[in-house]
Amino acid sequence: MKISIDVDCTPEEARAFLGLPDVAPIQGAVMEEVQKRIMDNLSAMDPETLVSTWIPAGIQSFEQLQKMFWSQMTAGTKPKD
Repeated sequence: MKISIDVDCTPEEARAFLGLPDVAPIQGAVMEEVQKRIMDNLSAMDPETLVSTWIPAGIQSFEQLQKMFWSQMTAGTKPKD
């Protein structure tokens, strides 16, 4: 024996009939907070901000390394008295 029941209702009607809570307001609030956090963090992903955050220390170290190499290379080429 096979029994089928077709229920034609919207999700909101089914939720109310089954006594489930309406989570739409909570979901809306959570999505607004997620969107706010994403937008706040996107400003940190700006290429100019990333470069200014990462590069200065790298360039400074690279410049120091380069100066050290140049000083070592030019030290041997100075004329002796």
